[in-house]
Amino acid sequence: MEFKVSDEVKKARKPEYNIHPLILSRWSPRAFSGEEITDSQLMQLFEAAKWAPSSYNAQPWRFIYAKRNTEHWNTLFSLMGEFNQSWTKNAAVLAVIVSRKNFEHNEKPNGTANFDSGAAWENLALQAEYMGLAAHGMAGFDYEKARTALSIPDTFKVEAMAAIGKKGKKESLPKEMQEREAPSQRKSVKEIAMEGKFGG
Repeated sequence: MEFKVSDEVKKARKPEYNIHPLILSRWSPRAFSGEEITDSQLMQLFEAAKWAPSSYNAQPWRFIYAKRNTEHWNTLFSLMGEFNQSWTKNAAVLAVIVSRKNFEHNEKPNGTANFDSGAAWENLALQAEYMGLAAHGMAGFDYEKARTALSIPDTFKVEAMAAIGKKGKKESLPKEMQEREAPSQRKSVKEIAMEGKFGG
């Protein structure tokens, strides 16, 4: 199925080089509709995440999730501060992303576990965009409380949280957030890609 860039994204983002429209279109909205998503839709997102590349194919990522209106929702919702709660309350799913610190095959430290889990998250976020959903990652939550409340073993590092759901209208957000509810721009390619040496 052909994927087209929305007028909203076209207005806010001008790529320097030609890239796939799905990549250009992915951003992190805070406005969710409050509607639920199906289990099938949610599993599609995790299916996308599982195909991310990883060192030794270790697949260190894990997603601990809670759906709206279920017994687990309040546990994950309570991990966040007031600011993030003010907009995630309308998400369909909350998730905590963790990484296994050591390889399973030899228990030696996995130096790319965080990097690889980030790749899994990006797969999920792109799949969400492709499906017309929103996925917003965040660091604004209590990491230690998450470890305790979700029974996360010490062998895993708590990486981030995410809110997932159907896109809503920016007017549903607190007023101070509405102005920022738009796709953001990025640094130029020459600022992030350096030939030969750092700063080259």
